[in-house]
Amino acid sequence: MSDSSPVRPAAPVLDVWCELQCPDCRSALGDLRALRARYGDRLELRLRHFPLEKHRHSFAAAQAAEEAWEQGRGWPYVETVLERVEELDRGGEAFLVEVARELGLDAEEFDTALIDGRHILIVDADQAEGKAIGVTGTPTYVIGGERLDGGKSQEGLRERVEEIADRLLAERRD
Repeated sequence: MSDSSPVRPAAPVLDVWCELQCPDCRSALGDLRALRARYGDRLELRLRHFPLEKHRHSFAAAQAAEEAWEQGRGWPYVETVLERVEELDRGGEAFLVEVARELGLDAEEFDTALIDGRHILIVDADQAEGKAIGVTGTPTYVIGGERLDGGKSQEGLRERVEEIADRLLAERRD
């Protein structure tokens, strides 16, 4: 006996190639919050890591974000770090652990994760995939096969993402 109920397609995905020490990514935070509020679980918003060499704490910050996701508080952690980019510039890994403590996460586990490198492969894989699809800076958005570069200008980007998301969601209903 087979199940004849229709299979609902997965929610459209918005990949956000981001770097937590990037001032442009901090500027994009309002757009990301607005997109999450507007679409909720109808749009899967995925943070993808693209640490840039010019920011010396960005690779550690990406690993720390993965630990925050592991502990169930990914977005609050990412938003807090992005809001305080200057503190990350000054405080490095100690600041990343302090943010975990402020958010009620297991700060000792963050410290251990940064030392043992348990999330390095995820960060490396994101960065390699980003390079393979032409990401050169952050933030860069990919939705519906279209790449939108927010590192040069974020003007009109949220509206463009919403246009594509709305189209993809309408196609799901058909």
